Amino acid sequence: MTSRAQVLPRVTRIGAPARNSSVPTRSHSPAPAPGLSSLGLLTVLLGAALPMVDFFIVNVALPTIDRDLHAGPAVLEMVVAGYGVAYAVLLVLGGRLGDMFGRRNLFLWGLGLFAVTSLACGVAPSAWTLVAARVAQGAASALLLPQALATIQSATSGGARGKALSYYGATAGIASVVGQVLGGVLVSADIAGSGWRAIFLVNVPVAAVALALALALKSVPETRSAHPARIDKPGTALLAVTLITLLLPLTEGRAAGWPLWSWVLLAVFPLAAAAFVAVERRGERDGGNPLIPPSLLRVHSVRSGLLLIVPFCLGFGGFMFVVAVAMQDGLRFGALEAGAALAPLCAAFFAASLLGPRMVARFGRRVVTAGSLVQGVGLVALAATFHYGGTGLSIAELAPSMAVIGFGQGFVLPVVLRIVLSEVPAAQAGVGSGAMATTQQSSLALGVATLGTLFLTLSGSIGVRDALVWALVAQLAAVVATVALSTRLPRRIV
Repeated sequence: MTSRAQVLPRVTRIGAPARNSSVPTRSHSPAPAPGLSSLGLLTVLLGAALPMVDFFIVNVALPTIDRDLHAGPAVLEMVVAGYGVAYAVLLVLGGRLGDMFGRRNLFLWGLGLFAVTSLACGVAPSAWTLVAARVAQGAASALLLPQALATIQSATSGGARGKALSYYGATAGIASVVGQVLGGVLVSADIAGSGWRAIFLVNVPVAAVALALALALKSVPETRSAHPARIDKPGTALLAVTLITLLLPLTEGRAAGWPLWSWVLLAVFPLAAAAFVAVERRGERDGGNPLIPPSLLRVHSVRSGLLLIVPFCLGFGGFMFVVAVAMQDGLRFGALEAGAALAPLCAAFFAASLLGPRMVARFGRRVVTAGSLVQGVGLVALAATFHYGGTGLSIAELAPSMAVIGFGQGFVLPVVLRIVLSEVPAAQAGVGSGAMATTQQSSLALGVATLGTLFLTLSGSIGVRDALVWALVAQLAAVVATVALSTRLPRRIV
């Protein structure tokens, strides 16, 4: 499968993909590929940051939403789960649509729909209206995010691609943390009496700026697959069933009292997963267009990177949720204090992500191993801080361990995201981006479901402090898995 796209005029390139000599032009030379300017990279990173911010921004606002809308625990978890499940289920489809109809087109549509659905969240009159708007917002995110990654993949090459992917990885981690910090600031500021609604309304002007950059300045080049594959309807349906039957009961089961439907869905999950794998294998073997081609997973960088993303993002998603709840329910922090307590983690993550590319060039995959170990040390330190400090801890007392955790994470996530896409052909940029984003998002949601359920279940019997310590100890198992899997990454990282 080959990729061709016209070059937009007057674009300052930071890189261009390798030309495909198998597609001749009149002059018997390959068609030029689109370039991604520095402004274009900024635009796609801004667009990519919005869905990541909104996965986490609600964590510190949940108590306020509960008081205002009288939501109750089960509906509150649907506010989180509705977005996460819709987002995860539709990501690969979003990537495939970008391959078919043009990634710039879908990027613009995604931005516009994200702004509209964010507005709907911000003005929601009731809890269930908010849940519906969050599901729609998750669907818009699934349309938007894969186009950002696929544009970077198809419009850059070589060192420029590695640098752009490093920036994307840094954006992914920083946006996740900034989401909770920003959420705390906005809820506490209570701008014009908006309270929690501001965490959604703020997306509207940010999306408008990204749209203006993409439309008025034409900063994002159009790219698409020269031979786009048709939608794999059976694969899409089975992937949706697989993710829903896993994520929905795990996120909603505890709050709903583990009703019969939750166990039925969990029983269906392995059957749906097996059917999905079988359909995708048969589709590729018969010359079809599987949603996630099994051959893509045989690429070493893709397979090893996705395997590592699962435990890392599972731990990361669970950590962000559990810490936000523990600081508000256990330490009695307000939304602003709960957000501010994560500022050292955010700053350290940013510093590590800046150092990452230079360190990777020198030490290769050992950077990921070292980062995982540093994160583990930070988790042990934070668990000890809570265990011995009780419920009277201050932000300053939490800062050292938070900074160590963030520094370790900053050496892992940006590097691994770069690794996954490093060997994906430009023609499969949408599929590769969708597969990676789906793995990342599903693992984040799974972390909220598993570690969150463990913490919330224990907190009712042994208290918030001890429940948090046990959740952090459980996360260490994910860190051990990350360390082990880091040794299977490619030795040389391009």
